[in-house]
Amino acid sequence: MTINDITAHDRAIVDQFTRQAAGFAAAPELHGDDVTALIVEAANPGPRDRVIDLACGPGSVACALARCATHVVGLDATAAMLDQARTRAEKQGFADIEWLEGSIYDAPYPDGWFDICTCRFAFHHLQDPVRAFGEMVRLTAPGGRIVLCDGLASDDRQKAEAFNRMERLRDPSTVAFRTFETLRTLFIEAGLGEPEIRMFQVSYLAADLAEKSFPEGGDRSGLVALIEASVDGDRLGVGAQKTEAGVRIAYRSAVLSAIKS
Repeated sequence: MTINDITAHDRAIVDQFTRQAAGFAAAPELHGDDVTALIVEAANPGPRDRVIDLACGPGSVACALARCATHVVGLDATAAMLDQARTRAEKQGFADIEWLEGSIYDAPYPDGWFDICTCRFAFHHLQDPVRAFGEMVRLTAPGGRIVLCDGLASDDRQKAEAFNRMERLRDPSTVAFRTFETLRTLFIEAGLGEPEIRMFQVSYLAADLAEKSFPEGGDRSGLVALIEASVDGDRLGVGAQKTEAGVRIAYRSAVLSAIKS
């Protein structure tokens, strides 16, 4: 991997999420209270805790954590997402959340500065998830909690490869959704032991998902056709099913958490 590769990928992320910012921020499937509550439950913030949410996007998780913690930082690489986050925080009365534009690989804080470090739905965009997870561990104080959430690829290799091809078409900033075991291994190899697990699903109609996306070449109809064709044999591993409203899929997702010893 070269610096030029990383820079090009960073540009792809900023391009995608600048265009997605408003629609992404408004998506109830990702930002409703019932969904953010999974992260808050896993993080278990207290009134004296300092929290950082990496790749914070439009700030829904950071705002949910701010209801309990003393100080919250939301860091993201995309200015348009941070604008959405500031608007959300202002509407919810959280004027003291710190919003910071920066890299998930290199947050400008000393080791162990935070009691809680979270990251949600970002790791499938990362070229170096091990390095990013290492940064989460570095930022967290001993006795603090690390919370990672992301969508999951199927354990079936062919289905996982087909799903990731679809996702890279849908969102060219995607690198790969990983399997549950891959995310679990991040915790084990970092010396955190077995993580606590909370499983859930994020469901979409194929047509609605395509409408919210900015696929390669603008080919939304091709994206829908690809998803619809996966119903037979569940070729993408996302439980694609025909309904009266159209084909519906579900992103299997996990929240993994552990206490740093």
